[in-house]
Amino acid sequence: GESYGILSYIWGTVFTATIALCISVPLSLGIALYITQVAPPWLKTAMTYVIDLLAVVPSVVFGLWGVLTLAPNIKGLYGWLSDTFAGVPALGTFFGDNPQGRSFFTAGIILAVMITPIVVSLSREVIETTPSFEMEGALALGATRWEMIRGAVLPHSKGGLVGAVMLGLGRAMGETIAVALVIGSATGQITLNALAPGNSMPAVITSEWGEADSLKKSALIAMAMTLFIMTIVVNVVATAVVNRSMRKSRGT
Repeated sequence: GESYGILSYIWGTVFTATIALCISVPLSLGIALYITQVAPPWLKTAMTYVIDLLAVVPSVVFGLWGVLTLAPNIKGLYGWLSDTFAGVPALGTFFGDNPQGRSFFTAGIILAVMITPIVVSLSREVIETTPSFEMEGALALGATRWEMIRGAVLPHSKGGLVGAVMLGLGRAMGETIAVALVIGSATGQITLNALAPGNSMPAVITSEWGEADSLKKSALIAMAMTLFIMTIVVNVVATAVVNRSMRKSRGT
């Protein structure tokens, strides 16, 4: 009817990016802390090389792995999650009925795999800027290794870690090919069921541009502008959070 709306695609973009962050952030921070605080030098070097290598893998490789390997084989797990949490508040909705291999959750997993190396690399660089005298002072006062990390490393690195997470969020929101292959391409799907198919703004733009007429191309351009504005907002919020954290750390 030549009437266009993007609310469902905005929802798909935000939903998949949120799922990716929930999976990636704890894993990324754990890996970064292990590399910087626990791993022996030989293992630290090896893990750093592997993480840096994963960060430059093209997104289409992850997308093909997702659509050819992950989506067909994970459907059984989705069915188990749907049956197990049926009737449970919140989780019953999140792991809803009729799970599909190509879904919001699969797209979130692929995005999590893609942004984890970026968040790990940035977090590792930030954590390594913690002054050694602060860590040694905490240990000298009798703190355990975890207490030293919690009391000295994390407060010093908080602003940079937030920036790393926000950069990963921006990457997740803007990812195109990998998401287009695994999200299911369902139109107009606004649902909290993560196991249902959906769509996102970058995926719609790349899949429908080639066959769009002039009016639909205008709508897709407007969608791209909306995504651009959303990315700017994320960056502005990240900058504000980092600056606020830096002011607090300086005691001003």
